[in-house]
Parts: sequence; C-alpha cells; structure tokens
Amino acid sequence: MNLRPLPDRKISILFSLLAIIGGGIVIFTFVGDTPTNLVCTGKFDNNFRDTSASMQLRAILHYATTKTTPQQSFNEISISFNVLKSISPCNFLVFGLGHDSLMWASFNPGGPTLFLEEDPKWVDIVLKDAPDLNAVHVKYRTQLKEADDLLRSYKSEPECAPTKSYIRGNDKCKLALTGLPDVVYDKEWDMIMIDAPKGYFPEAPGRMGAIYSAAVMARNRKKSGVTHVFLHDVDRKVEKAFAEEFLCRKNLKDATGRIWHFEIPAAGANSTDSGSFC
Repeated sequence: MNLRPLPDRKISILFSLLAIIGGGIVIFTFVGDTPTNLVCTGKFDNNFRDTSASMQLRAILHYATTKTTPQQSFNEISISFNVLKSISPCNFLVFGLGHDSLMWASFNPGGPTLFLEEDPKWVDIVLKDAPDLNAVHVKYRTQLKEADDLLRSYKSEPECAPTKSYIRGNDKCKLALTGLPDVVYDKEWDMIMIDAPKGYFPEAPGRMGAIYSAAVMARNRKKSGVTHVFLHDVDRKVEKAFAEEFLCRKNLKDATGRIWHFEIPAAGANSTDSGSFC
C-alpha cells in the first residue's frame, strides 16, 4: 500500500506533539503528587470520566496514527502545557472541542477537564472516537455582528458591571453565558481556554460571551492563586478588543503566535474595583 508522505511541517508538529505528551507522562508520573502543585487543588470528580495515564497513552496512539494536527502551533501549545505541568491536577475548562481535545485532557491527569461545544453533531463525532472525553453541547445567545454594540453598551446595563460579576441566571446581561451546565457554575476553574465558539462570520456566536464570562469566573475565585485564561485567535479584532476590555492587558503573562495567556486574580485581590474590569 502506498501512503502519501506528510508535509515536513506537519511531521515536525506531530513529532513535537508526541514528545510533549510522552514527556508529560513522565513528568506527571514522577512529580504530579509533589509539593510543586501549589495552586490547583482539583481532584477527580465522580461526575467526570477519569483522565488517567490510559488516556495519555491513547493520545499518543491517536496522534501517532493520524494525519490531522492540532489547531494550535507547537509554541502555542507549549505555553499551556507548561502551566498545566506546574498546576495539574486542576479544574480545566475549555471552550471548544477539536482535534486537540484528547491532547488537552491527557495533559491534566487526575483533574476534571470539560469541553464546551456549540455543534451537537460535532460532539457526537468526537466522542465516537474519544469516548472518555468530558464534552457537552452548549448554546450561545450572541452573534458576532453584535460585538461592537455589546462592547459599547454593556456598561449601561448594571447587571454586567464588575461589581455584580455573576453569570448563572444573569439574563439582563447579554454577555453572561446563562445556558451552561450547572457544573460550570458550581466549580472554580483553575484554567480556562477560549478557542471557541466560531467567530469568523457575522451570524457566528463569537467569543464575546466566553471572554466576559471567563473574566467573571476568574474574578469570583475563592481559592488561593490566580485563574489562568488562554485566548486563541487574538489576531482577530473582536478577540483582541474583548480581551483588553475584560481580561486586561495588565494581567497578560505571556504571548506567542495567536495566543495570549492571562493570570487573573480574584476581584478582592485587585486594588481597583470601580466601574471597569481593568
């Protein structure tokens, strides 16, 4: 049987990814329970499928036998991997379900990783090949074409104010994601990755609500430490504008390619808590 060779760039990404996952297994096996885990205290929840070493091995097998590479570059993945390496096991919330989801779950062994996806058919497709993933279908109540108006007008709605800062049941603030599963509101998420929903055509949901809601969840943190928020596709106008409005340039810890990494303290740890998130 003749197989077409993969392009050099894809081969490089694939082997780099396998090296990260393989290295992750070694690292998490030997240091996962040591005192280096100072921030996250996430433990496995019986409501979540276990993300154990078996999933890491399944991830290696999957990426070693597929021609499909993750959406993010090696350098972008490495920033998130280094954070997970230092804080796992933790509570990890991911907006989006994709070809890289098995990788992200395998990077957080023993900790709950939950994926939120807008397309129910895509959830079924992904879970058919990776049934151990924790993924749910969610609905959004915004469209990308509303982004400019939402950014201009949210300050006129008292329920959107940083002094209010709540998501569940906040129907008056259109940026608040009110249709998420209860577990999203009940848990404190140590790491949030925003790589969805779609944001590249006017009728798409856009990531305005995801960015705002991530900021609110981070500000409401009760545990010690910061919330790590990763935002992908910051080369796009809406992602960049909403990140600077709600996640705040002062909280920007690292950046490479099209991803920004924020470390957001709880609202009580901020010296300013006026009418602005920043």
